[in-house]
Amino acid sequence: MKKNLVLLCAFSVLAPARLHAGFDLASMNSSDPAISGGEAPAAPAAPDAPAPKEWTIMVFMNGKSNIESFAVRDLNRIETSGSSDRVNIVAELGRSRGLDGDTEEDGDWTGVRRYLVTKDQDPGRIASPVLMDLGAADMGDHREVASFVKWAKAEFPAKRYMLIIWDHGWGWIDPISPAAAGSKSISHDFTTGNYIKTTELGGIFADAGKVDLYASMACFMQMAEVAYELKDGADIIVGSEEVIQLPSLNFEDFLSYMLAEPGASAAEAGARMAETFREMYARPEYSDMLDRTKYGAQLSVIRSAALPAFAEKASAWARLAEKSEDIAAFRKAKTGVLRFEVGDEVTDPDKQISFYGDLYDFIEVLNSVLDPRRAGAEELKTAGEKLQRVISAGLVLKNVHLGKDRTGKDYARTHGIAVHIPGRPGDLINYHQSYTALAFDKATGWKRLIDHLESVGY
Repeated sequence: MKKNLVLLCAFSVLAPARLHAGFDLASMNSSDPAISGGEAPAAPAAPDAPAPKEWTIMVFMNGKSNIESFAVRDLNRIETSGSSDRVNIVAELGRSRGLDGDTEEDGDWTGVRRYLVTKDQDPGRIASPVLMDLGAADMGDHREVASFVKWAKAEFPAKRYMLIIWDHGWGWIDPISPAAAGSKSISHDFTTGNYIKTTELGGIFADAGKVDLYASMACFMQMAEVAYELKDGADIIVGSEEVIQLPSLNFEDFLSYMLAEPGASAAEAGARMAETFREMYARPEYSDMLDRTKYGAQLSVIRSAALPAFAEKASAWARLAEKSEDIAAFRKAKTGVLRFEVGDEVTDPDKQISFYGDLYDFIEVLNSVLDPRRAGAEELKTAGEKLQRVISAGLVLKNVHLGKDRTGKDYARTHGIAVHIPGRPGDLINYHQSYTALAFDKATGWKRLIDHLESVGY
């Protein structure tokens, strides 16, 4: 019942958007001869539908968590560009009250609102018009994202569409409980306890249709496991293998580019998103932050069309790796690979329990320590090099990086796609063993390699 009331409220608030789309108030004037006293005039011509703009950029901003203040701030940052006559920018922003990170900015309202983002320079006030108030909508439900995308496509048609999901991310895993159903991926609504599972990501686009570019403004999301769920929903996928530290994406410079170059392709837009990200973190105030926090910065752009070829080469390499008896080489590769910061200096002091690593780098380390005298070593090495070529020359369009991690590993060793590589056993985090439900595992049998890597020890 409550959801129905929210939808009724939404339709009434949406009326201004429908007027904007070409609804003619004059058509409401009476033309009934019984009222006007004359002959009925010819039916008026239907108003022309607005010509589609070049891009509609949709930002799904789940601030119903401990980073609400950053969500409000980022919408204000997006307003410094605002929509133009050729680019629509729309946002769905959710807020709550009483959580860590709560802010009183912009009136400390709660709930979920949809906006047409307009240009404004006041960093403390959201000036964009509210087109819909959705009340207590669940932003941890993938169907809410689909609803947002469908609404944006209907109200703000364009030749190309971009969707950015803004919130916490955990790659493919569920970091709460091994008993939880599915896998916790992105958009954690702290008020409902819900989240968008990795296996639900494809459902967004099955329901709402494809977009040209999808980006995760969330940690750990540029993983093979995540990308394979998204491959039929977006041509270009942007995300980070690592933690994305706030201040998040470089919205100011990226959106300025989109307004100046509205004819940009999805590939060009993705590359510019990555370039502006690196430019921002290279500024002294942010590079100093990277040094202090001992995180590196990384963002990559991948082509969905290359994912099947990537999976084919990954599967071939994994099958050979499972057969290898070079236990010492695999242990060295597990120790030496560049891993990402799933834990911290207390829970994972030498960063070896972490189970997310750069796939290209893992192969690079393994190939450097394989014993050539062992049977199958050359074949495994060659298969690894073929997989690396697919990553560097086909899958990854752009990879940017800065800094070193807290163990001294340089982020120049990142190559744009992470994968689950088990580390040393530990109690870093519990996650549900639902790996075989993932599309990537169905395409590659990667879980068998995970089991093999666990069996070789550390």
